[in-house]
Amino acid sequence: MKNKKRRNNIKYSKSLIIASLFLVGVMIIRLVQLSTAKEIDGTNLQKLANSRTTKTVKLEANRGTIYSANKDVLAQNVTSYKLIAYLDSKRTTNKNKPQHVVDKDLTAEKLAPILGMEKQDVLKYLNKENLYQTEFGNKGKGLTEIQKIEIENLKLPGLDFIESYKRYYPKGNFLSYTLGYATPDEDKNGDTVINGKMGLEQYYNNILKGEDGYVTYQKDLKGYKISGTNEIRKDAVQGKDIYLTIDSNVQFFIEQALANSKANYGYEWFTIVILDAKTGKVLGLSSNPNFDLNTRNDIESYLDLTISVPYEPGSTMKTYTYMAAMENNVYNGDATYKSGTYVTSDGTEIGDWNRAGWGYISYDRGYALSSNVGVINLIQNNMNSTMLRQYYKRLGFGKKTGITLPNEQAGKINFKYETEILNAGFGQGITTTPMQNVQAMTPLTNDGMLLKPYIVEKIVDHDTGEVVFSGARKEKERLASTQTVEKMLKLMDDTVNGIGNTGSLYRLESGELIGKTGTAQIAGDNGRGYLSGKSDIISSFSGVYPKSDPQFIIYASVKRPGNGNQRAVSTAVLEIVSNISKYYGTEVSDTEGEKITSYKMPSFKNKSLESVQKTLKDNNINNVVVIGSGNKVVNQYPVKNTTIVNKDRVFLLTNDNNVKVPDVKGYSSKEAKELLKLCNIKSTLNGNGYVVSQSIEPGVDVVNNMKIELQLSPKFDADVTT
Repeated sequence: MKNKKRRNNIKYSKSLIIASLFLVGVMIIRLVQLSTAKEIDGTNLQKLANSRTTKTVKLEANRGTIYSANKDVLAQNVTSYKLIAYLDSKRTTNKNKPQHVVDKDLTAEKLAPILGMEKQDVLKYLNKENLYQTEFGNKGKGLTEIQKIEIENLKLPGLDFIESYKRYYPKGNFLSYTLGYATPDEDKNGDTVINGKMGLEQYYNNILKGEDGYVTYQKDLKGYKISGTNEIRKDAVQGKDIYLTIDSNVQFFIEQALANSKANYGYEWFTIVILDAKTGKVLGLSSNPNFDLNTRNDIESYLDLTISVPYEPGSTMKTYTYMAAMENNVYNGDATYKSGTYVTSDGTEIGDWNRAGWGYISYDRGYALSSNVGVINLIQNNMNSTMLRQYYKRLGFGKKTGITLPNEQAGKINFKYETEILNAGFGQGITTTPMQNVQAMTPLTNDGMLLKPYIVEKIVDHDTGEVVFSGARKEKERLASTQTVEKMLKLMDDTVNGIGNTGSLYRLESGELIGKTGTAQIAGDNGRGYLSGKSDIISSFSGVYPKSDPQFIIYASVKRPGNGNQRAVSTAVLEIVSNISKYYGTEVSDTEGEKITSYKMPSFKNKSLESVQKTLKDNNINNVVVIGSGNKVVNQYPVKNTTIVNKDRVFLLTNDNNVKVPDVKGYSSKEAKELLKLCNIKSTLNGNGYVVSQSIEPGVDVVNNMKIELQLSPKFDADVTT
């Protein structure tokens, strides 16, 4: 009998087979999903893989430096440090070399004075529980190299530093509102980046900060780069450097004058702007109160008074009202009117500042006496609101000047009704800014042409040295005829230098400072009426110096000077003018009966010294410094086409190889630098103002690569000048 084939008695359940197939299917689907999907359960698989095998390091861009026109550093990046303390005892593997804070009480005691903290405040950070490490708040950030060394010298275990950068302002509160400041922020990746928050730092933030780079490479388990593997690199683009039109010495003169006025008179605020009359360059500007850019503990306002806080300017606006009348051919300076008071059709009485007036006077005389009634009669009899408003707008009032600073305001020149129109003519009921006021003066120093003020001289690529932007004189519109300009300058001259006129406090012996004063009442709350207190005024001056060859436009205004004293402005302006006149060599005097004349410099190169000296003498230029003993002129200062006055110095370099070190004591820094440059001597200036000493005595032979240090002082001693 044959054996029967044995059957497999294992029976498979249909449900088991189905379940198995389902699980296999799920696994296949999951496998396909994992291999094709970019993100699973909120996790980016590519990034996860890359993070385990690659490393990216940020290459930080260095923020650009801001310089003055004299190449003084005004804002720069410096290395700073953040202090950290390791609290976890597990860091220490050798008891003889502890790597964490062992004695918290001693550590707090030693750190407190260096960080400027109380011991108990330091202990609060050190006593935090379950932390591997701790920081020390704002006091522990932005530490200087000196503070770091002080802490390192304590030899305390468990302390460490994280290196970073911070913005540093070497001159403290110098030019504070204009420069503004920059502070560290965290970007979306948690990285620290320095951003501008005010002033030029804010306006030019993208240009100054540059662009960070990075390097990405393959790493091993310990985080080191795997040799032979490729890396992806993008170099950082350094921030560009900005050179301002600001002259450090002029700025110093302004800051010093504001501080002196505050000490002698007191005020709520005081602001001054000085413009190069021929180009529109801002040579200096400041507001007081100011603040230290490094600490910012004393900041009272975040608004720049020179551009961001329009106010009623007062009688300095009479200059532009008179110009409007002249340009519309409706001005007759010899015509007369009755001064004192004027009653409008709605019964509003508007009076001159002395209320009684001066009887019947001419319009020319009314300007010099700052007569409100004169302006009113001029408008009522010869003008209309459209004529006045249009001319104000063309001068730039009611709109931004476009200067490259943030938060500039336009002010308002809205006037409609009779009283509003008349008040606008003498600067009440409208608002302007100091920057608008210096801009509006430029037609008077440029034969009627309105210039745009600018504050950036150039922007330079730090890596290549390429100048990517250059500031320059920019003409907007011709707004006054030569006749109007000459007439207004004459009226401004009479205002300051005439007998018994309102600008007498600004008179110089030379008579070279001219301008117009202003006194505006301060509006009450919600614009209801005006305050009547003795100090409730804004006193101002808008002027030109020197009148024989205008080089500077000056606008100054002070709010609530002590007891309403007008000398708060005049003494500050006269102090500044005195300093800049000596610094720029524009000081003029007629006390000895010498006539002030101007002269346009020709080129003297390759001409005989004798003929050049005769030419200069024939043109009343007697302050001539000859360098060397040669008989022919090979270089000169000032250069060709520069207009000078007969009090200016002229330097002539001759064809003599044996040049001696000149004596520059008593010279302005500008003159000293130019003279030494002609002598092929490099100069380093310490301080501001005028030369009081030099590191190499006069008479020493000049050699190649000679360098000289000059010590400057703002105090000008006439006894040491030549």
